Amino acid sequence: MTGRLATALLTGAAITVLAGGAQAETLTIGTAAEPSALDPHFHNLGPNNETRRHIFQSLVDTDAAQRLEPGLAESWKAVDDTTWEFKLRKGVKWTDGKDFTAQDVIWTLCRIPNVKDSPSSFTIYTKAVADAQAPDPHTLIVKTDSPYPLVPTEFSTWGVIQAPEDAQDLKFKKDGCEYAGEWPKTEDFNAGKQVGTGPFKLERYTKGDRIVLSRNETYWGEQPAWDEVVFRPITSPAPRVAALLSGDVDMIDSPPIQDLERLRSDASIEVAQGLSNRVIYLHMDQHDETPGVKGTDGKNPMQDKRVREALSKAINREAIVERIMGGVAEPAAQLLPESMFGSDPELKVTAYDPEGAKKLLAEAGYPDGFELVIGTPNDRYMNDEKVAQAVAQFFTRVGIKTSIDASTAPVFFKRRNAVDFTMYLAGWGAATGEMSSPLKSLAATPDKSRGYGTTNPGEYSNPEMDKLLTEALQTVDDEKREELLRAASRTVMNDYGIIPLHYEVTPWAFRKGLSYEPRADQYTLAMYVKPVN
Repeated sequence: MTGRLATALLTGAAITVLAGGAQAETLTIGTAAEPSALDPHFHNLGPNNETRRHIFQSLVDTDAAQRLEPGLAESWKAVDDTTWEFKLRKGVKWTDGKDFTAQDVIWTLCRIPNVKDSPSSFTIYTKAVADAQAPDPHTLIVKTDSPYPLVPTEFSTWGVIQAPEDAQDLKFKKDGCEYAGEWPKTEDFNAGKQVGTGPFKLERYTKGDRIVLSRNETYWGEQPAWDEVVFRPITSPAPRVAALLSGDVDMIDSPPIQDLERLRSDASIEVAQGLSNRVIYLHMDQHDETPGVKGTDGKNPMQDKRVREALSKAINREAIVERIMGGVAEPAAQLLPESMFGSDPELKVTAYDPEGAKKLLAEAGYPDGFELVIGTPNDRYMNDEKVAQAVAQFFTRVGIKTSIDASTAPVFFKRRNAVDFTMYLAGWGAATGEMSSPLKSLAATPDKSRGYGTTNPGEYSNPEMDKLLTEALQTVDDEKREELLRAASRTVMNDYGIIPLHYEVTPWAFRKGLSYEPRADQYTLAMYVKPVN
C-alpha cells in the first residue's frame, strides 16, 4: 500500500504525519485567497506572487524577514554606480531539461512590459533597467541610467521564465524589445504551460477548486519534504477552519481572528503568527469628477487636504485593532512598520479626534458633511469588510453619512482599477521590504515611463514626495537613502495623501507535527513547511 493511499484510508484527507511517525507524501493547504492567474507577471498581487514562488524563481530570494539571499543568482555586486553584475547559478535546469541561462533573464525583462491587461504591472520593479546583457551564459550585466541601489532588491520580486528558441539572441531595449514572435499569453500559463526552475511544478489548476503541484525532482536546491502539494482556496473563514479541524487540510492561512483562541486550545493544532509588512489603507480619488459622493455640489471633497485630515482623525485605529482585529494587528502611522527600512520613527499614529474632524470639515465648507461610499473587498484581507464597516461608522459619527460597497476580490480589483470608487479600502505588502515599494506604487504620481503610481488609480500627486522618492532611488549610500525615504513618507503622511489604518499580524494554523516560520511577506510557501520529527 502506498503512503498516499494509506494516509487517505486512515484519515480521509492528506494528513502530513502518520501516527507511527512516517512522513506522508501530500501536504494540503487551505488558503483564504487564490491567484487571479498563474502567469507570474500578470498581476502584482499577494496570492499570485505566493504561488509563482513555488514554480518560477527570482535571481535574488528573500528569507522570512525579507533579507536578501541568493536565488538563481549566486552573487551580485555593483561594478560602478550604474552597473550591476549578477553571477548566475550553474547547473540549474528548467523542468523540460534545458539549461537556465542569462538569456532567460533578458527574455523575462523584455516580456514583463508586454503582459496584456495587467491590473498591476511588475514594470514598477523593472523600469530602472536601461540595458541588460549576457556576456556569457552565467553572467548578467545590468545597467541603469542613474545610480539605482535597489536593483538586487527589486529583482527579488519577479520570477524568471524560459526564453523560447527564437529569442535566444533577443537584445534588451528599454523602449521595447524587438521580438518578432508572439509574447506568451496569460491564458497559456493558466492552461498549464508552465516550465520553471522552482522546487515544484504544476500538475493541475482548476480555478476556484485547487492548484496541485508536484515535487520538481531536478530542482537545484534543497528538495521539499512533500511529493505533492494541494492548495485549496477556501475563501470563507468558517469552512477553512472546519477543514483544518476535520483533517481535510493540514494547514490554513489567515485563520479568522475570532477562532484563534479555539485553535490554540486544540491539542492537535499549532498556531504561529508574526508582524507582516502589509498595511491596510484607504485610497482617495483625486479626480475632479468622482462617483462615490453626494451633497458636495459636484465637488470632489478628497481634493481638500482638510477633508483628508478630518477623515483620518475620525478613525479610532486602536478600537479597530482591539475590537475588529482581536489584537492581531498594529495601528499604522505610515505605509510600513517602523522596524522596516525607510519608515520614519518620528511619525505617530493619527490620534482619534472626532471633534477635530468636525472642525476641519466645517473649515473645508462641509459643516453638515456629505454622503460617501467606500469600496472594499470582502474576502481578500483579514476582516476587510468588517474593518470597512467600522470606518464607515466612524465617518458617519462626524457627519459623513457613509455606506460600503463590498464585493469579492476579483470584482473589487477590476472596479478599483476602473476608478469606480471615491474611496476604497485595500492592502499593500511591500515585496521589497522597504519604503520605496508602497510609496512608488500607491502614492507616487502615475508615470508609466518610471513605473510610478501603478496602484494609484485616483492619481494622488505630490511633486515634493516624487522628488524625494526619485532622489532616494538614485542614492547608493544606505543612510542617505533611508533618510530620503523617511522624508518622502513624512511628506505623504503630513499631506494625508493616503490614510493608513493598521499593519496585519499574520497567523497560520496547522496540525501538530508541522512547523512553519511566520513570514513578513505573509506568503504561505510549501517548501518551508517542515515535518517535525
